[in-house]
Amino acid sequence: MALPPWLLDVLAAPDHHGPLHLVEPEVLYDPQGRRAYPIVDGIPVLLLDDARAVDDAEHERWTAVIAQGAAAR
Repeated sequence: MALPPWLLDVLAAPDHHGPLHLVEPEVLYDPQGRRAYPIVDGIPVLLLDDARAVDDAEHERWTAVIAQGAAAR
């Protein structure tokens, strides 16, 4: 289940309120905080305790995905 575009426009990281990006069908990514938030049954779980830290390789890969999406707009 994909998140509607309007929802992606209003979602924000819970700790610093920066933008989140859909980088995989079930993952929202916060590049500033370098945290991945799960989407469970179509519902974003934006709890810091449920987020996972992202390593350098994954951060670079997802940053490239975000840049490609911005270029496509």
